[in-house]
Amino acid sequence: MSSPVPLTALVLAASRQGVEDPVAKLQNKSHKCLVEIGGTPMLEIVIQALMDAQRFSRILVSIENADVLSGLSRTGEWLEQGQVELVASADTLADSLIELHQRDPGLLPLVITTADNALHTPELIRDFVDAFLGSEADVSIGATPEAEVLKDYANEGFKFFRFRDGGYSFCNLFGIRSQGGVDAVNIFRSGGQFRKKPWRILKVFGVLPLILYKFQLTSFPGIFSSIGRKLGIRLEPVLLNYPFGPIDVDNANSYRLTDETLKRRQAG
Repeated sequence: MSSPVPLTALVLAASRQGVEDPVAKLQNKSHKCLVEIGGTPMLEIVIQALMDAQRFSRILVSIENADVLSGLSRTGEWLEQGQVELVASADTLADSLIELHQRDPGLLPLVITTADNALHTPELIRDFVDAFLGSEADVSIGATPEAEVLKDYANEGFKFFRFRDGGYSFCNLFGIRSQGGVDAVNIFRSGGQFRKKPWRILKVFGVLPLILYKFQLTSFPGIFSSIGRKLGIRLEPVLLNYPFGPIDVDNANSYRLTDETLKRRQAG
């Protein structure tokens, strides 16, 4: 492993309780992570990219029931060989992470991603990890500038968080270094989706970050500084200049985009 410190990756693969996932429905699967793209389940695409990044001493998969993965032969081999470990998920991201950290205090530093980021490459992951480990941030969050996304996906109708210095989209990559970073994950108890529901910014962070965001009064790094002060941590973005970085598979259109992009890669 090339990482200068023992580093763990956590892949979130559980399904939200009581919610029918539109991507899982495309192939009549119980979980989105089982949906195949190019004949390979998305979870295995993500795990392979993490392995190929050569930055992790452990790769954990968070799922509510291990039996969900019983039909995945490669995953079964990885589990048997100790290359991948399963951990039980809880009701929310915050609960899952806090309970995992309580069971395994040596978990940190930790990189979190999701099982539907099938376009993430080893190069993108290495760039994120190296920037995260090279910083002093308690929490690092990967993001891609709008201009970079539009280089390859100009007509796909993507939406962006907008700030004084332009638009950005997040990449479902999070680095957590400290106990303060673990505690800060409690913000996800509100459900996230701050772009779609800006009032949640007010509920979680107070009025100042909401004003700064709504009226584009600060830069992208500036909003991270403001929120970090509110949470009592050092919070920093990691810019990833990969057009596909923010694309996760959450509907039929993003499934199509991911499938087309992977086919282009395979074609050279």
